Amino acid sequence: MEKVRLGIIGIGNMGTTHAKSLVEGKVPEMELAAVADRKESRRTWCKENLPENVAVFEEGKDLIASGTCDAVLVAVPHYQHPELSIDALDHDLHVLCEKPAGVYTKQVRAMNERAKASDKVFAMMFNQRTNCVYRKMHELVKSGELGAIKRVNWIITDWYRTQSYYDSGDWRATWDGEGGGVLLNQCPHNLDLLQWICGMPSKVQAFCHNGKWHDIEVEDDVTAYLEYPNGATGVFVTTTADAPGTNRFEITLEGGKLVCEDEKLVLHKLAVSEREFCKTAKGGFDKPECTVTEVETDGLNEQHVGVMKAFAGRILHGTPLIANGEEGINGLTLSNAMHLSSWLGHAVTLPFDEDLFKAELDKRRATSRKKEAVDVVFNTEGTY
Repeated sequence: MEKVRLGIIGIGNMGTTHAKSLVEGKVPEMELAAVADRKESRRTWCKENLPENVAVFEEGKDLIASGTCDAVLVAVPHYQHPELSIDALDHDLHVLCEKPAGVYTKQVRAMNERAKASDKVFAMMFNQRTNCVYRKMHELVKSGELGAIKRVNWIITDWYRTQSYYDSGDWRATWDGEGGGVLLNQCPHNLDLLQWICGMPSKVQAFCHNGKWHDIEVEDDVTAYLEYPNGATGVFVTTTADAPGTNRFEITLEGGKLVCEDEKLVLHKLAVSEREFCKTAKGGFDKPECTVTEVETDGLNEQHVGVMKAFAGRILHGTPLIANGEEGINGLTLSNAMHLSSWLGHAVTLPFDEDLFKAELDKRRATSRKKEAVDVVFNTEGTY
């Protein structure tokens, strides 16, 4: 196999972007072989804008069974991610799944078990892991050179979305169609990075405000408190309604502090561990000596194209993925815990009761409103 023949299921905002990247040759070891979308207008767009040799299907399951592809990229509404991924694995196809891995952890756990039993490559589209700044944060924290984490703060409110965005699809911003709001649509990237860099918390308490700033039934404003097994604490704040928004990610460790903001990473490094200094300093108001430097990175940030390149590389050469598919459950565990905590009105410990979460979600799905279908596809360039 010289090139991986990829089929894209779902030609909406992101599916269109991925298709264009392949047609433009941005992923040299991968070619677009087929696409699928239930909307006739999107299939028409594909026939008019993609090469003639790209097969066009209405149903993802038909694309999967067609034999036209070696791998699929699943880019449909969230509830269908595990279903289509499992179907593809059952047909001996490699799978690259868009975020989130699913809507609730129980369905994703079944997907992960199927993937583990397969010899096919299973990957997640966690494109923010390609960002040089986040990669450097991961490296510095995991190396242990700055000691244990004491505090984590991430205010990520630059996911601004208009009412028009939410009106652009009948599935968007509904419990039954999307399964959640900002936590499940925009923040899977941030929640994945949070657990990838800092590890998983042991307790979560969250306050999710549904339709606070938009005419939607799901959350568009969230504040969450986290507790970690080692005693560290964290706060995670997000919304799709702040203009201008903020993206500031701080990690305070025993040996200093990392601050990620404005696409830069700044290290505040202590001359001696704070824990040691606290116990040995003689003055009540003494502070440990600190040097502040901007951390140098390799400057690379390939985003979605980088994930697809790595996916093709793993299939063809066995080289590393950006994110293994099984890891998708971790960030989803955080968003599920935040939703469940807000629904119940108290903190939840991890692991939480997955059946209880599913029951609470189903209550909301049962009364979810039906929206008029609107056929709009936006240009997503520069929005991630």
